Amino acid sequence: MKFQGRKIYQGRVEGEALVTAMGLSFFGGVDPDTGLVVERGHEIEGQSIKGKVLAFPTGKGSTVGSYTLYRLRRNGLAPLAIINAECETITAVGCIISEIPCVDKIPIAQLKTGAKVVVDGEQGTVEVLE
Repeated sequence: MKFQGRKIYQGRVEGEALVTAMGLSFFGGVDPDTGLVVERGHEIEGQSIKGKVLAFPTGKGSTVGSYTLYRLRRNGLAPLAIINAECETITAVGCIISEIPCVDKIPIAQLKTGAKVVVDGEQGTVEVLE
């Protein structure tokens, strides 16, 4: 299964998907020193985003979230790539300054946690391998 989306930031990676149907705030919602989702009641609370292909509908919260993504990258705790249904400016800027491949306009509900996916930020595609 392959989806055509819109490229936000270049780069091609293959990895395991971590999918949530809930919006995500990096500032206050993800601990930049551990890479764990810390937002109370969030669907993926307590899970690490490190090295995952993180898929969520859209970002939310403060513009500081862009810098939280950058801090995650500097700490070696960033996701491999980000997939959104609709990428807003906080996540887009965070991916660009952190050099994290990002694609949006993807039907997140058709992705499953644990699936192997290839994100091609240059082509704007997401391919599910298994």
